[in-house]
Amino acid sequence: IDLPEQSEPKAMYIPVKQTGSSLFISGQIPATENGLLYRGKVGKDVTLEQAQKAARLCVINMLAAVKCYLGDLDRVREVVKIQAFVSSAVGFDQQHIVVNAASQLLYDIFGESGRHARTAVGTNQLPLDSPIEIEAVFEIKM
Repeated sequence: IDLPEQSEPKAMYIPVKQTGSSLFISGQIPATENGLLYRGKVGKDVTLEQAQKAARLCVINMLAAVKCYLGDLDRVREVVKIQAFVSSAVGFDQQHIVVNAASQLLYDIFGESGRHARTAVGTNQLPLDSPIEIEAVFEIKM
């Protein structure tokens, strides 16, 4: 997986905040250097498969932020929790299936240390019309 360069925040926040051995990673959207990969509501404008690709890109952007902060990913001890918000059309109830793609990627990268607690929430709107946003808590080696 090629990690993108970390971009500057677009609002009043920092991408990663450390307290002790915990990293709190700000919400990541499925953006590339060319903008959002997809826009709109899952179940209407974005298919389930597209939303899963978007969830994976959120994780890739998350890892880029962590790598930029730490210098490398070898200091990640474990993924503690992810919280995902899925911009959902009325009646769409597969948020957990969308977020499974993010969870699977974290497991594929970190193995058992990538297993995490998780929340997958449907919402009516996200910034920039993003279909998904994912934030996380990681524990790092000190």
